Amino acid sequence: MNRYPIWKYLLILIIAGLGLLYAAPNLYPPDPAVQISGQSSALKIDQNVLNQAEKALDDADIAHFGGEVQDKSVLLRLKSIEEQLPAKRAIQEALGHGDYVVALNLAPTTPEWLMNMGASPMKLGLDLAGGVHFLMEVDTNTIVKTNMEGYVSDVKSKLRAAKARYRSVDLVDDREIVARFRTGELQSLAMRTLRKEFPTLQLREAGSGNNLEVRATLQEQEIKQLEDYAVTQNLTTLRNRVNELGVAEPIVQRQGRNRIVVELPGVQDTAEAKRIIGKTANLEYRMEAKPDALVTNKEYFEYRNERERAAYGGAWLERDIIIKGDRVTDARVGYDESGFPQVNITLDSRGGEMMHRATWKNVGRRMGTLFIESRFIPETTVDEEGNEITVQRRTDDKKIISLATVQSPLGRQFRTTGLDSPAEAQELALLLRAGALAAPMYFVEERVIGPSLGADNIKVGVTSVQIGLLAVVLCMLIFYRVFGLAANIALAVNLVLLVAVMSILGATLTLPGIAGMVLTIGMAVDANVLIFSRIREELRNGMPPQSAINAGFDNAYSAIVDANLTTLIVAVILYAIGSGPVQGFAVTLSIGILTSMFSAIMGTRALINLFYGGRRVEKLWI
Repeated sequence: MNRYPIWKYLLILIIAGLGLLYAAPNLYPPDPAVQISGQSSALKIDQNVLNQAEKALDDADIAHFGGEVQDKSVLLRLKSIEEQLPAKRAIQEALGHGDYVVALNLAPTTPEWLMNMGASPMKLGLDLAGGVHFLMEVDTNTIVKTNMEGYVSDVKSKLRAAKARYRSVDLVDDREIVARFRTGELQSLAMRTLRKEFPTLQLREAGSGNNLEVRATLQEQEIKQLEDYAVTQNLTTLRNRVNELGVAEPIVQRQGRNRIVVELPGVQDTAEAKRIIGKTANLEYRMEAKPDALVTNKEYFEYRNERERAAYGGAWLERDIIIKGDRVTDARVGYDESGFPQVNITLDSRGGEMMHRATWKNVGRRMGTLFIESRFIPETTVDEEGNEITVQRRTDDKKIISLATVQSPLGRQFRTTGLDSPAEAQELALLLRAGALAAPMYFVEERVIGPSLGADNIKVGVTSVQIGLLAVVLCMLIFYRVFGLAANIALAVNLVLLVAVMSILGATLTLPGIAGMVLTIGMAVDANVLIFSRIREELRNGMPPQSAINAGFDNAYSAIVDANLTTLIVAVILYAIGSGPVQGFAVTLSIGILTSMFSAIMGTRALINLFYGGRRVEKLWI
């Protein structure tokens, strides 16, 4: 009685050993680091970039170590987290703002032998380990300008239809349309026409003599709606892009009228995240211009591929755009017949109609695919008082990635070729899948943030947890003697297994998650209390010690399973309907329930069997 077969003891030892192995990486805190990657995934990052970065840090007298060239980036470790921002500024000045992204990161210190076995530290939420904080500002003026540019062509069309002959219709200061007329009759006709056709525009008459004007601006309410749309659309797109990157438990939320906060907790590839998040990438499809086309109806663009740019330079494309990337509903990476990367694109129904109509009329002509990148480059200027002011200058880079002959009318599905590498194709597909930004954005602030509740509060919280655990351990020893010792050992194993499982699954531990962990510890002890109380009861009823041990474990089993199962159901519901910290609590609690059942039932039973099993016992120390 009360004896396990050898294989059960070995199984428990193997599980406990694996738990120790996969929980061990959490003993190695990460190093503060600076990571350098290219604005484009096609840009080569090599030892020369690392040498320039190290020289910049040496010149700035910033201590660093462990510089390494990774797959598509360079990583430099620093001595302290306070030196991250000065290091970033020094490297950015040395490399320039055009081609490279310098981002803050946390570099893992897990030994290589552990990483080779697939062991990695548990991800910690922003409230425990901090992470990278981005504050981004949406350039809402751009969407207003784009909207007004669309109004210009519509205004011209409506005035022509109403026979209100105009001298010119121009967009002034990106926000006001100015239509000029020779006579008062034409001005009045234009006012009546525009007031009827465009109720969202505010109209006023201006000018004198034969230079009469009608000025049109958007109503303030309309401008606010456009700005709200731009910020909301960018918010959705950023969330999609962060999800595509696989960042654990990110925070993407609006701040004020035109700013967005992005927080990436724990150890993440922040250079890659910053490059993907901040990039405004889009596509435009245009037909190649005919040789006799007027200069006003065509534009010249260079090839993006260096080989084609060296050979051909560029090509003339029509100014009229067939479709843009916002019509894309899906984009997947593939390979053509020659093994070169391509992006297989699916359009929405409207985009498919527009593409079919344009290509049906132009079979045999070449269609160009423009890749457009909009980014902001910081420029430092000095004001009249001698103060340095950083201004964000927007640059638009439009280059041809493909110029192919239309063999047959295209529909909703087609492919884009001419990409340099699979990495570039993957990046383009990701950006198109996540959605185009409604308006460009630039980084206002970037920093590594500490625990959101403050380091002092967390220190006090951890201390209180330690005191509470010590009290539980002492109580178990005082009340249950040898059985309490077995319960405490099983409790320690339960904690190790909980941390190990969370590390293996890549779960994120937050402060509410710690609350779930403490609750799990209480439930694990609760299971042992049920067992030990049942053993005491059997002893009081006159049952022999060995029989009392066996009956205590067997009879308490159903009560333990019922209690843990009902709690597990609640945890699953919390995870299903909750978000963020609530999900963190639910995940920790769910895993803890499963590990505590193993440690309380099998672990404690194995220890008690080792203490008392297979021998004559007159008295139990319980």
